[in-house]
Amino acid sequence: MFKKLLFLLLTLFIGLQSWANFILIPMDYDTQKDHLKAYGITYWSLERDTKVQWLLNYRGGSFLIPASEKLERECKIRGVSFEKISTNEATSILESIQSPSQNQEAVVLEKAPKIAVYTPQGNEPWDDAVTLVLTYAEIPYETIYDEEVLNNELTLYDWVHLHHEDFTGQYGKFYRAYRSAKWYIEEKKKAEDRARNLGYDKVSEAKLAVAIKVRDYVIGGGFMFAMCSATDSFDIALAAKDVDICEPMFDGDQTTPGYLNKLDFTQNMAFKDFTLEKDPMVYEYSSIDMTNNRKVPKDKDYFTLKEFSAKWDPIPSMLNQNHTAIVKGFMGQTTAFNPSQIKSNVLILGKTKINGEAKYIHGIKGKGFFTFYGGHDPEDYQHRVGDPPTELELHPNSPGYRLILNNILFPAAEKEKQKT
Repeated sequence: MFKKLLFLLLTLFIGLQSWANFILIPMDYDTQKDHLKAYGITYWSLERDTKVQWLLNYRGGSFLIPASEKLERECKIRGVSFEKISTNEATSILESIQSPSQNQEAVVLEKAPKIAVYTPQGNEPWDDAVTLVLTYAEIPYETIYDEEVLNNELTLYDWVHLHHEDFTGQYGKFYRAYRSAKWYIEEKKKAEDRARNLGYDKVSEAKLAVAIKVRDYVIGGGFMFAMCSATDSFDIALAAKDVDICEPMFDGDQTTPGYLNKLDFTQNMAFKDFTLEKDPMVYEYSSIDMTNNRKVPKDKDYFTLKEFSAKWDPIPSMLNQNHTAIVKGFMGQTTAFNPSQIKSNVLILGKTKINGEAKYIHGIKGKGFFTFYGGHDPEDYQHRVGDPPTELELHPNSPGYRLILNNILFPAAEKEKQKT
């Protein structure tokens, strides 16, 4: 009976061509030459209506794809390692994966998700880790910003990434270091003009409206991913929906008296009970972020990915697929999250053991999902304004960047609510 089920699975997977051979794209440490471009090959296959099996926890989260000359050629062109295997070998692999003794699972990816990146016009791909790795992996995406979000264009996409944005209207809390810099003055004016053109009196009001639209998109079934300052500033904006938390140098008027005690944590998605940083001269939003309190030496800065049951919890298992469970840490305006201020229904996917901070978290909101990833660039430990871009050609096997690409493929699979 079990072998009959496996045969049916393979038949469903490859249609009538049950005699076809397969391409196995290994994702383990020793075999794969370019882990990042391997995701691009998987996406390329999905674009061509070819179903892909994601073999969770099998050789680093490998991919199994029906063989074709075009696929082989594309792998060779992109420098992606692959292995040609027979149908019998594929059946044997699936049989092993389905064994109750193995913490493994085969998940069918069915379609290429349509990807949007929320980012202002003029930003280059290397301004953001997500656009950088999408470009390197040759995965197509479209850019949107406030106008498109407020015009309800998010519904055109399966997955949206929030660029390193400040949704609170405080211009990234760059006031102390850059308030006299030409770029800061110009960006502030552009943001103010954009808000007025959209019908809002202040930037904070426009950004709040955007945050609410994104939240509603997730509630309706969308997939949202954010890194660095877009994580905590997004939740802060939602919690501060009915109060003014911006000091006069940001929006020209006074804050709401006693606003620290008027935040509504039922409005936001991931965090609770945080305290805002009131001082405009401090490069920090709130107590959510651990950057200034972590005291973690660079040579010991690693976070560990939690292992989940692939058969019972396929969602976090997909998000944590990697060729290593220990990932090099990296900083950002928002580096990591205070675990005491994460809501109880949010999963911690990755944690820095030396101080217990959460680096990588995931949650469900309504019918949709969100993932927050602390830090700016997985291969640039402490990225600063004006630093040169990361050359991903030098980091084709980056485990930190793999976590981003796991999230890209996540919407391609049929989802089941996790059991734990």
